[in-house]
Amino acid sequence: MKKEVKNLEELQAAAGAFLKNLSKLPQKNSATVVGLSGDLGAGKTAFTKCVASLLGITETVTSPTFILEKIYDISSPIFGERFTKLVHIDAYRLEGGDEMAALGWEALLADSHNLILIEWPEQVESALPKDIIRLSFKYIDEGIRSVEGELI
Repeated sequence: MKKEVKNLEELQAAAGAFLKNLSKLPQKNSATVVGLSGDLGAGKTAFTKCVASLLGITETVTSPTFILEKIYDISSPIFGERFTKLVHIDAYRLEGGDEMAALGWEALLADSHNLILIEWPEQVESALPKDIIRLSFKYIDEGIRSVEGELI
């Protein structure tokens, strides 16, 4: 499904629909990994901020471009049992899946209570699980973006 968003409220609604649809999927024995693809400025980090807010995260969420990874505790009573951590990874500066090891990738994947949102997943494709959920973001015009994916 593809959705055009014209403002932050519409992006928040798209994030809410995504989380609602995600909650309908069966619980996994490993982390839930979501790949966020799109050019710079397409809305990947803004979407992550919306997801974090809906999960009850009150910390300021910023792009982890230079530190690569940020981990947040989820306090939402709706998702608190299913997901206890939101892991936000920006793989833009990575040059292959083998570089994910430095982030403790295997341990992150092994924890079924982790929701992992990874920007620029194409940079580390070889390290990604086969059941990754993919969302694609596209800049349409000033203030207008499109979000495409099964769960939108």
